[in-house]
Amino acid sequence: MSEATMIPTPTADLDNEAGTVPEPTTTGLDERLFEAAVGTLELLSIHLGRRLGLYEHLAEAGTVAELADRAGIDPRYAREWLEQQAVAGLIRTDATVAEWDRRAYWLDDEQRAVLVEAEDPAHVSPFAEMVVGIANAIGDVEAAYRTGGGVPYTTYGKAFRDGQAAINRPAYASELADWVEAAPELAERLRAGGRIVDVGCGGGWSTIALARAFPDAEVVGIDADAASIDDARANAASTAPDVDVRFELLDAADPIEERGADLVLILEALHDMARPAEALGTARRILADGGAVLVADEKVSPTFVAPGDELERMMYGWSVSHCLPVAMAEEPSAAIGTVIRPSTVKALAREAGFASTELSDIDAGFFNLYVLRP
Repeated sequence: MSEATMIPTPTADLDNEAGTVPEPTTTGLDERLFEAAVGTLELLSIHLGRRLGLYEHLAEAGTVAELADRAGIDPRYAREWLEQQAVAGLIRTDATVAEWDRRAYWLDDEQRAVLVEAEDPAHVSPFAEMVVGIANAIGDVEAAYRTGGGVPYTTYGKAFRDGQAAINRPAYASELADWVEAAPELAERLRAGGRIVDVGCGGGWSTIALARAFPDAEVVGIDADAASIDDARANAASTAPDVDVRFELLDAADPIEERGADLVLILEALHDMARPAEALGTARRILADGGAVLVADEKVSPTFVAPGDELERMMYGWSVSHCLPVAMAEEPSAAIGTVIRPSTVKALAREAGFASTELSDIDAGFFNLYVLRP
């Protein structure tokens, strides 16, 4: 950090006879950006910890040398990373031990949930990988702003893809079956069998969760990204080899041969699509009689509000750097962006030929749930 970017620190006022230190003059915004810089640097350090498997190696307390040996990393880097993590309060240590090589580090239960336990509701550390993915693509995003073009999803790379899949995994594992209760008659129907199509399945965690919740149903996940389909198949093979699930490389806006779906799900994917009305139209056409489409997408304000709350700020942050550029990578594009309001979902559903769109009152965390019926 250069002197020009550092937050000013108070200095003695030579004209102040009392010799007291005056409070620094701040606007509030400068403090906020300073805190954002600290947070971003800590997310980058979390990304390193996740990629190198360091948090898993902290399941048992250990010194710098022990962690370096367990993880197979250089001891000097291990020391710096452990000290940074402890100073940030991300891991635990006994700071009263003066000798750095005798000091032990470990995770408490809360830290383990956030940083290690992949299906814990508190597991938000995958945000780090998403931020790194955006940073890797930011030059292409800048170019897109100048040209009016877009940035393909593949440009954001493995870090973003892994982070996006992992950030929603806890909700899918613990809550997705309850979301299906937004259409209770279909939930009952699926317990006896039927067919589920999971559109935009990404890394497959939603599809796997559906297959676990409705083991007698036929469950298929589709996605237009080949790497995501590869990830989904690998995730199913490694974590759910006993679950009957299938993944196919398909664009949701194109004609799909799957027919007779009792339930089609589009989970946090509609706003990313260049042709969302066509995707909904395809979903409607593959429904069985009495079937429905369940859409889960961002829980944002019904109307534009500025300043917005932290959730609205986060959604616009994803939008300007990822979701809008991805949607605009294909032409023509609806160019919705992350902030997809209920009125937009309802308008798209009408365009796709649905007779009704119901906004469910089920609490789905960051998402609104919509039930679309032909």
